[in-house]
Amino acid sequence: MPVPLKIASLVLLGTAALTAVPAPATADSVVRPGDPRLRYMGHWGHVRGAAITVNSGSELTFRFTGHTLTGLFDASTITVPSQIYVSIDGGPRTLYKVDRDEIDFTPAALPGRRHTVTIAIKDVDEYENRWILPLQSGIVLTGFRLGPGARVLPAPRPRGPRIEFYGDSITEGVAALCDHTGVDCADGTVDYANLTGRAFHADFDQVGFGKQGIIQPGHGNVGTAAQSFGWNFAGSPADDRFRPGAVVVNEGTNDVPYSSADFEPGYLAYLREIRTAYPRAWIFAMRPFGGYHADDIASAVRRMDDPRVVYVDTTGWLSAADGDFNGGHPNVQGHRKAADRLIPLIVAATGWRTR
Repeated sequence: MPVPLKIASLVLLGTAALTAVPAPATADSVVRPGDPRLRYMGHWGHVRGAAITVNSGSELTFRFTGHTLTGLFDASTITVPSQIYVSIDGGPRTLYKVDRDEIDFTPAALPGRRHTVTIAIKDVDEYENRWILPLQSGIVLTGFRLGPGARVLPAPRPRGPRIEFYGDSITEGVAALCDHTGVDCADGTVDYANLTGRAFHADFDQVGFGKQGIIQPGHGNVGTAAQSFGWNFAGSPADDRFRPGAVVVNEGTNDVPYSSADFEPGYLAYLREIRTAYPRAWIFAMRPFGGYHADDIASAVRRMDDPRVVYVDTTGWLSAADGDFNGGHPNVQGHRKAADRLIPLIVAATGWRTR
């Protein structure tokens, strides 16, 4: 006996409901490194869909909605992983080692809907290749994953001036936390450059390379101060739109083996290179904390004959309790004391205000 059309339709509908594949859940949102709502601070190069920094003290901030956040990295060539601090909504900094391609920054779902994250690069190993791609040391960021339906919001811009810091392992924060080289004892977020930049609420570049000097090339395939100036890493020019109001130079500690006859002309040429790049910036040429080539640096500043190039005499700033000054590495206390001496000198010259 034929089934009535109405009943047959209901039977077919029920069968379809039982066998249909459920609609997929809303996919997570992926944020790419080139998103203009991400605010980078420091030297970051953008290569093949990744944001790369080789400098301790670099930073990234952005705002987002939702309850979860995962960092995406490319750690495939990294042999000595860097360490980063992550703070969400102004909370405590959590330390992560970037030794894998995905790191969950929110093991517990975040309360509320709008959040701000700040990622600060604690350290980048000074010895492994950090200059020529593919890198063995550095941060290679490929993006972030947010929860379903979440999105990025524009980050607030820095309110203060722009400053650049150039130096060696001291400016990198090597041995700041303990009396050893290597990533565990290094912390670019507690060193004098970082503290000084934050005192001015500045947008600042912190560029420090272990072993580097005016004549002495750095570790990790990095060249001399002049050879690395203006580059994020090999093949990646620094952003020429960043026009600092001040440049702080702390070089010379690693040039101890070289004579004044070699060092002073090289230092003078370096100052002239900076002046050419930034015609209106204040340049603060620091005497190395250990006093190395102090007279040569002071002489080079005089030869510049430029009222906006200032010799910073650091004599007496630090004592033995503030770090190993034969090796040139201040500890946390030493960096704080150095920043407290440097900040008012910059204020006096520029008229800038601190927080």
